Amino acid sequence: MSEARLPEGSGSAPKRGEMIAVCSAKGGIGRTIMAVNLAVALTKKNVQVGLLDGNFQFGDVALALDLHPTFTIKDVVESLGEMDRYALSGFLIHHGSGVKTLAAPERPEYADLVTPAVIEKVCDLLMAQTDYLVVDTGPGLQEQTLQFIEKADQIFVLTTLEMSAIKNTKLMLETLEVLGYRHKTQLVVNRATMDSVIKAGDVPDILGYETSLFVPNEWQLATQSLNTGIPFVQNQAKTELAKALFKWAEQLVIRREISVFKPKSGSFLQSLLHKTSKNITSLF
Repeated sequence: MSEARLPEGSGSAPKRGEMIAVCSAKGGIGRTIMAVNLAVALTKKNVQVGLLDGNFQFGDVALALDLHPTFTIKDVVESLGEMDRYALSGFLIHHGSGVKTLAAPERPEYADLVTPAVIEKVCDLLMAQTDYLVVDTGPGLQEQTLQFIEKADQIFVLTTLEMSAIKNTKLMLETLEVLGYRHKTQLVVNRATMDSVIKAGDVPDILGYETSLFVPNEWQLATQSLNTGIPFVQNQAKTELAKALFKWAEQLVIRREISVFKPKSGSFLQSLLHKTSKNITSLF
């Protein structure tokens, strides 16, 4: 059962949900379909789940849930000054599963309106009313994705058995390690049972990650789910693909830790400069 939250203005610091960033080094890895189905799978655990489409140029979360947004994060930007968690609720789309979704802008040119200040406030307000906030980030390490990564409690980096995906994922994981995020990063091998010269069991060793999640290759099922807008964990719950997502959700619930809002310790840029200079100094 989800934990009660203290009302705003109470003496103690409000509790916050856990933020989950679903990332990939490149497109075509299955990031959106995994993020959407993970969010829906989590609702089966009787918790409140928010879903943010963090691919602000070409987000497909609403498509994957067959939602037709009246509002997007662009509309939130225009009302940010007066925004609180209650006002934000009016901009969320309620999916039949119980997931509350904030959609990406309807046009790519609006992505620049989503500034770091917007991301910071929106994420905090969403976490104040959910137990989990799942963020489908953009591919690669764009500035907005880096902010989600910094703020997330857990980062899931998806890859497949394709050589280009593994090469780019390795570079991404190395970058996250330099930034000090290895402790909250986990590898997810999607389409792990596909035919490939690279075996799924070898990927953790190749990428230097001891523990990984493996999602089977049921490409036709995943594609059908995306095209119809019906998450496969809802209507194909007994498939191996759905079982892998339920296992992923179970892992999150088991290790869940509710933390309080903490004051910011400095900007991401300051953190990056500090870590970079520290690494350079250690070379001499």
